[in-house]
Amino acid sequence: MKKHKITALFLALIIIISLSACMSAGDGEATAEFTTEPLQTTQPATVQPATAQPATVQPTTAVPTTIPEPTKPPFNPYETDNEYDISSDWFKLHDGTDYGTLIENVEYYSTTADDYKHCNILLPPGYSNKKKYPVLYMIHGWGADYTAHVFDGSYLHMLYGNLLREKRCEPMIIVGVDMYTAHQDEKNEDDGWHMRYSYDKVADDIPVDLMPYIKEHYSVDEERLSTAVAGVSEGGARSLCTGFKRPEKFGYIASIAPDGNAVVMTENYMNSYWTVPYFENGFPIPSDENKPKYVYLAVGSKDPWNISFTAQYSDIFSGMGVANQHDYVEGYGHDSEFWGVCMYNFLQKIFK
Repeated sequence: MKKHKITALFLALIIIISLSACMSAGDGEATAEFTTEPLQTTQPATVQPATAQPATVQPTTAVPTTIPEPTKPPFNPYETDNEYDISSDWFKLHDGTDYGTLIENVEYYSTTADDYKHCNILLPPGYSNKKKYPVLYMIHGWGADYTAHVFDGSYLHMLYGNLLREKRCEPMIIVGVDMYTAHQDEKNEDDGWHMRYSYDKVADDIPVDLMPYIKEHYSVDEERLSTAVAGVSEGGARSLCTGFKRPEKFGYIASIAPDGNAVVMTENYMNSYWTVPYFENGFPIPSDENKPKYVYLAVGSKDPWNISFTAQYSDIFSGMGVANQHDYVEGYGHDSEFWGVCMYNFLQKIFK
């Protein structure tokens, strides 16, 4: 029995030793195979402080602000009163003043007269073919001719130069017109009816024959607002006939102490060549676009013939819807002194 106990103890010891060996072997393999790698520590990103870069502002070139000038209203000749109490110095020669260039006895062919006619032409100081000039056609009274107002040293010659010197009027060409429009060898016939009818034809001669000649030989602006016609006495009536017969060509009309024969003025108008009308049925009524910009009528209080005629013309135009200025001027008669003060006013109101 003791022998069996020793054997059992011996077997148990062998089993314990085997188990210990197995456990030791298992621990070594595990140690060899399981290697713990050190953890990689993620370093936080280093954020560099952002430096604010100043915005680059490109220098700008200052653009000057152009302030438009106020629009100047068109010149209205009716808004300015005419002056008649003026200095005689306006009609005198003054040293240092340029009175332009006078071209006398200019000949042109008139188809209306079927003959050659003449005129005098006054060019402004500094006349140049590079510039276009407005034109004033000046008509004389009964019995005179183209030299009556436009000659060397005439009142109109001196007045025009003096006004230009003071910048009171526009540079223009002034043409002294011969009202007689017929064969020249009949001009001195002592026949009032013949003279009257030859005078009437100047209303055609100016636009049909004289104006084309002036255009061909001089630098002119042909617009109607660059063309004026003026006349005194019988020439005052003819200026009305010329301007209203062709309103598309004339923007300004001056009729100074006009005779009463442009239209019917009296009951027995056919009894005299002084009163027989050019327009028996009245003035042609111009269209709105062709109405004159300025119609100037004037007569002196001492005029022996044409005070009532001048007033009648004004009433007729007003009835037609045509603006006009009618001046009844104290102290003046029917003469060159009055023509001068009237042209002083007219020259300052045209072509502006």
